[in-house]
Amino acid sequence: MRAEKRLIHAATMWVRRQPPKVKAFLAVVSGMAALVLLRFIVHDHDNLFVAAESVHSLGISVLIYKLTKEKTCAGLSLKSQELTAIFLAVRLYCSFVMEYDIHTILDLATLATTLWVIYMIRFKLKSSYMEDKDNFAIYYVVIPCAVLALFIHPSTSHNLMNRIFWAFCVYLEAVSVLPQLQVMQNTKIVEPFTAHYVFALGVARFLSCAHWVLQVLDSRGHLLVALGYGLWPSMVLISEIVQTFILADFCYYYIKSVFGGQLVLRLPSGVV
Repeated sequence: MRAEKRLIHAATMWVRRQPPKVKAFLAVVSGMAALVLLRFIVHDHDNLFVAAESVHSLGISVLIYKLTKEKTCAGLSLKSQELTAIFLAVRLYCSFVMEYDIHTILDLATLATTLWVIYMIRFKLKSSYMEDKDNFAIYYVVIPCAVLALFIHPSTSHNLMNRIFWAFCVYLEAVSVLPQLQVMQNTKIVEPFTAHYVFALGVARFLSCAHWVLQVLDSRGHLLVALGYGLWPSMVLISEIVQTFILADFCYYYIKSVFGGQLVLRLPSGVV
């Protein structure tokens, strides 16, 4: 076990010494390798989407445990939870009027727990909320997402407003975690339960991204045609990839901290 830790430490130190371009290249290569591995070991790629939702649910469970047992919301971003509630509410509306299925029920449950988290932070545990650290201006992401949705949205036969709403929730979901990352960057120290929650989001986003990429490969690109024409199919994939890369840097430090035996995650400057 010690030999494995020394090997991992040596590898992480080597990666940290590399210039940004080399780190970006290594990240892309690692992501592609993981996709290839998943393509061969997971025969039904729809299971990846189910796995993504399961991991996300696990992350929310960790968050609920933190709020109910430790009676503190320190380190959590209220703004990230509010952005999550917004895109889930919009997606639920779209699901009801466009494509009601099992995912609608899952989104309803997730929205209910998110609203509960918001209630706990705003009222029950307000004294431990780090409002001064949660200083990300959410209109920096809400307004661009709304404008982008007006111009780039699905080209299906549904009502135009519903298609714009659907695009808006896709774009907003991709950047909803940014306030949480800003809080962690401001505090520099991330306690275990918050770190577990954000890491679960990162894993869920990667699995969801892998699901879409592998579906496109399996269908030889026909899935993109099924999603519509114009820029929208590409924007769906780009949104999934953006979500994954936003959290990739944090996940790297999380894994490094876990293998290093550290209970508290310490983030260097410039992670966000």
